[in-house]
Amino acid sequence: MPTTLKNIDILLDYHIFLKKGFPIATGVIEGACRHLIKDRMDLTGTRWRMQRAESVLRIRSLRSSGDFESYWSYHLKRERERNYFLYPVDGRALPAVMENEPAVECDLQQAA
Repeated sequence: MPTTLKNIDILLDYHIFLKKGFPIATGVIEGACRHLIKDRMDLTGTRWRMQRAESVLRIRSLRSSGDFESYWSYHLKRERERNYFLYPVDGRALPAVMENEPAVECDLQQAA
């Protein structure tokens, strides 16, 4: 057996990986890459900048995995905390943005 294969012998225990449900064939991975990446990024006439492409791919992966709704509610909550932390909702102070920060109290009478 070549030295390279002896060095990675532990990685070649396919029967163990199959029992654990891990994909060992490249077809599964290639199919996921085509579905998530190529089908969206390789449209005729499109050009992508890295940051925008990465954002689109993150959203595609969230939708594909079924996690988009929970992510979106988390995103909206964090966006509100970040942008409107001084404004109370129903007269209550919003929770602090960071766990260690105190909640912000706001008196609308004094703010006016």
